[in-house]
Amino acid sequence: MRILIADDHEMVRDSISAYLETEGRAAVITAPDYMSSMKVLTNKGPFDLVLLDFNMPGMNGLDGLKDAIKQHPGQSFAILSGTAPNRIAQDALEAGAVGYIPKTMGAKSLMNAVRFMVAGETYVPHNVMADIGETAETEFTKQLSQRERQVLRGLCQGHSNKEIARDLNLQEVTIKLHVRTLCKKLNAKNRTQAALIAKDAEFE
Repeated sequence: MRILIADDHEMVRDSISAYLETEGRAAVITAPDYMSSMKVLTNKGPFDLVLLDFNMPGMNGLDGLKDAIKQHPGQSFAILSGTAPNRIAQDALEAGAVGYIPKTMGAKSLMNAVRFMVAGETYVPHNVMADIGETAETEFTKQLSQRERQVLRGLCQGHSNKEIARDLNLQEVTIKLHVRTLCKKLNAKNRTQAALIAKDAEFE
């Protein structure tokens, strides 16, 4: 497999490339910044995988990724990062990346991740995805009161206002008011859409 690694830290470039060459029998080319990586890609590409450092000169974060994908639409790109927050992994995937690799990842895990992506799969470490999910739910639920969250759980379970009122030991009219407030806060047209929005946000 042919891999291009673009990173402004020489030690990182050398360490990753040496391991991929030795253990993965990969042909690796390295570049110190974004512009250099694009020149290499134009002259020597395509590669089985291109690893782009999120914070290297010229990259400008996700803007560099989007630009690279636009210039080379058939090429597989993954983000390599030591400092970007985990939510960047989700943003990178949505922008078209095939994966996200933290620089803290162990050598064997990195090798497996690279092989996984070269095989055409998408890769993000499990702990990063778990953190993304937790952050998304926190952002979603912090706008709701505890009672509203209880009512929303009832909606997600398909319960009627009467059933929710009975479960929470409240008046049905009170539940109707909570449902109305929930729909406003979630920009939902009705209770069904509110439940769907909650499920999309992985609300539990």
